[in-house]
Amino acid sequence: MRKLPPLNALKAFEAAARHLSFTRAADELFVTQAAVSHQVKGLEDFLGVKLFIRRNRSLLLTPEGQTYYLELKEIFDHLVQATERLKSASERGSLTISLPPSFAILWFVPRLSRFHEACPEIDVRIRAVDEVDGSLTDDVDVAIYYGAGKWPGLKAYKLHNEYLLPVCSPLLLNGAKPLREPKDLLNHTLLHDETRNAWKDWFKLVGIDKNKGDNGPIFSHSNLALKAAVHGQGIALANNVLVKPEMDAGHLIQIFPEALPREKSFYLVCRDSQSEIGKIATFRNWLLEVVEEEEDAYE
Repeated sequence: MRKLPPLNALKAFEAAARHLSFTRAADELFVTQAAVSHQVKGLEDFLGVKLFIRRNRSLLLTPEGQTYYLELKEIFDHLVQATERLKSASERGSLTISLPPSFAILWFVPRLSRFHEACPEIDVRIRAVDEVDGSLTDDVDVAIYYGAGKWPGLKAYKLHNEYLLPVCSPLLLNGAKPLREPKDLLNHTLLHDETRNAWKDWFKLVGIDKNKGDNGPIFSHSNLALKAAVHGQGIALANNVLVKPEMDAGHLIQIFPEALPREKSFYLVCRDSQSEIGKIATFRNWLLEVVEEEEDAYE
């Protein structure tokens, strides 16, 4: 087994030898002068040789110290270059993103070209995943999770403030059954996604019997429920983030102003240890900027 000298002591010696000053080395390393002196003394004890000649107002390298410094400087330069090459490589290449199908279809994919224009050096690989177990597989760099924002070992960034609102096709709004007040919804087909109890919560919000809202088809994904609403099949209780494109296009309209706040939200997640690395940080910064711009515009 290799017996390496203390790495912190090597850093202290290299900085002190380069500056020929414990004070300037301490400033560079953000430690005290005494700490640098102590590290260098420990390295000298480890090596069994003197590295510096200490005088009242100056610091000189011994012949052994000069030889050791020149060799260490070359090693440190190689480390810096290798690190820069690795960081540069990490900012290019492919980025694998795991995300729920509805979020991918309704929100992310329509904005994908914007990311490519901003960061053409990064190729995005999209993986639609229904189930989330709270951990990232080795072949996934970042993910979009829906939840409360707490996943062990993962850094989570909240994307939107979310709520549910009732929407339908303009054709349905002008149909034979009026929609003048919330209780009129009970005369229509209600469309449900995987959060089936959401309609009950919304009815409770507007003062209608919370046991109402059971009728209507159930869809496995939010985008399916929204498409059914677009085609006039019923009324959907839609996530404000996912429904915005259909509302902007005039395919769906909000019927009543009451909106049900959500305790959970969509989050961008990545491994805590990789949150500041190359392409992951680039994608995170881009995504959060897009969300902020759109939230400001929406307000």
